[in-house]
Amino acid sequence: MLVPVLLFLLGLLLLIKGGDWFVDGATGIARRFHIPEILVGATVVSIGTTLPEVMVSSASAVKGAGGIAYGNAIGSVICNTALIAALTVAVKPGKVDRKSLRLPVAFFFASAVFYLFNAYAFGRFDRWSGIVLLLVFLAYMIVTVRQGLSGRNLPSEDSADSAESGEIEPARKKPLWMEILLLVVGAAFIAVGADLLVDNGTIIAEKMGVPESVIALTFVALGTSLPELVTAITSLAKGHGALSLGNIVGANLFNLVLVSGMAVTLSPFALPAGKTVAGINASLVIDAPVMLGVMLILTVPALIRGKMARWQGILLLAVYAAFCVFQFAF
Repeated sequence: MLVPVLLFLLGLLLLIKGGDWFVDGATGIARRFHIPEILVGATVVSIGTTLPEVMVSSASAVKGAGGIAYGNAIGSVICNTALIAALTVAVKPGKVDRKSLRLPVAFFFASAVFYLFNAYAFGRFDRWSGIVLLLVFLAYMIVTVRQGLSGRNLPSEDSADSAESGEIEPARKKPLWMEILLLVVGAAFIAVGADLLVDNGTIIAEKMGVPESVIALTFVALGTSLPELVTAITSLAKGHGALSLGNIVGANLFNLVLVSGMAVTLSPFALPAGKTVAGINASLVIDAPVMLGVMLILTVPALIRGKMARWQGILLLAVYAAFCVFQFAF
């Protein structure tokens, strides 16, 4: 029991330190190339924090456990949005760079429509759909990088607000190689830390007699979203709210196009059969609509008003609590 506890604590420390370095490297690169933080959060940071989902889903698909890959994608989007983003918004709502947010939001909902079309129309995910999702991921990265580079000399809404408030960037910057090193090492620490935390947390829970269903809904389901949580909290503490929101939206997109795309391309699978509601697969009646609903609650008001509101965070947390109650009680 002592070894799992020590490894669990080590995983927690790696996550915290990794998140700290990852955010420092990402924001440093954003300032250096005058790229809006929300774009960095929606690309580089999101890829780094989505690594655990990629590893878990790909391995599950190859082993024939397509249900885990499918549930991990939709479940992670719900967790990222209705728990992680909700907490940051409820604690400290802030302004949003609407121009930079439009692209990842548009790609997310377009990808979600295609993803759910496969689920509702065919009841399965074939290799061609996985390839399409990976191509969408590639297209998003190309468009985002080109957009960021072409507009790097133009002030974003966030930078304009900072200028008006008299906020000045630090004069001293780290060397580029150090910022890249912080980014890479931070991502590695996050991935390893999440793995240690999930594996040893599960062992501890089993030895304490916690039911398997509770373990699955806590350590396994939330475990792969720990990097997003750590990065969101670290970004919030350092005053980079835009990076946090960009990371959440980008990670949600990557859960559909990169995580699911990789898993389906490696090993196609059918829609997992589980609990039903009125004779219909509960995933189609509850999980998918909740996934779309929480993303609409998070992004639409932000795009319209240019800022987040505390009521969004509170409402999302309530939705997540109800979603968890349904999973336990029915």
